[in-house]
Amino acid sequence: MKPHIPALLNEVIEGLNLKSNQNVIDATLGGGGHSEVILEKIAPNGRIIGFDLDSSAIEIAKKRLEKFGNRVIYINDNYQNLKKYESQFDFGINAILLDLGLSLYQLQDKSRGFSFLDESGLDMKYNKDQTSPDAKYVINSYKEEDLIKIFNDFGEEKLAKQITREIINTRKVKEIKTGLELSEIITRIYRRFYKKHSRTNPATKVFQALRIYVNREFENIENFLPDAIKVLEPGGRFVVISYHSLEDRIIKNYFRTETRDCICPLELPECRCNHKASIKIINKSIIIPTKEEIDVNPASESAKMRIVEKI
Repeated sequence: MKPHIPALLNEVIEGLNLKSNQNVIDATLGGGGHSEVILEKIAPNGRIIGFDLDSSAIEIAKKRLEKFGNRVIYINDNYQNLKKYESQFDFGINAILLDLGLSLYQLQDKSRGFSFLDESGLDMKYNKDQTSPDAKYVINSYKEEDLIKIFNDFGEEKLAKQITREIINTRKVKEIKTGLELSEIITRIYRRFYKKHSRTNPATKVFQALRIYVNREFENIENFLPDAIKVLEPGGRFVVISYHSLEDRIIKNYFRTETRDCICPLELPECRCNHKASIKIINKSIIIPTKEEIDVNPASESAKMRIVEKI
């Protein structure tokens, strides 16, 4: 199994503005790549609270971070449930990292259905025990209009209608069971409309849409952002890495709102909302990987990073 390379690692460390003995939340612990370097920066006594819904990711991170002992607190839960654990922290939170990327470990696990080449499942859940429908159920059971909406809303797929019709026709004959089967269906449609070979797999947007829908990822982000700002100490930094234009739009709009003292409609003659700015934006332009990083870690290519600081 190839090791997971954390995206924008140097930029994350600089953006978090870490100091000795600070405490940090890594809201998407993954393989622990970012956390390992963060723990070195906040030594000797700084702590990481690492959230991950995927129990397999927690186990992988534990091996990587074993040398830091009890300086790491592992929470096998969705990061959007931060509020539930807040009372357990008897220390201040000085920085938060939210990296929304899919772990390489998840892509390499053939039973999960995250990969275009998976032949043993089409699951796509971060936690296999969650009760929401998996990707296989969605693909084989949802109505045509619902699939089109998912591919449009969560994947911005231009061929959503055509791909959905092909899925409907295929599943009439046999159940679509694997990521490989779904990928082949999508590729057939793309070849009818596009003659040029693309560097990106034609199934990328549909797989992305299914993963986001199955795991309610946009809802998780929307719930987490205000709680993250509340739990941060004044002067604390919040770094978010997204990989999808719609994810980034949610984050950008929320951050923009929270930098303003008034969010009343412009037509009102005076402020009635009593809203106060809670953050300031640190990076005026979005941070993206260098060409050198993309060459080493192609998975980082679509990463976009934003940094804010609590007032």
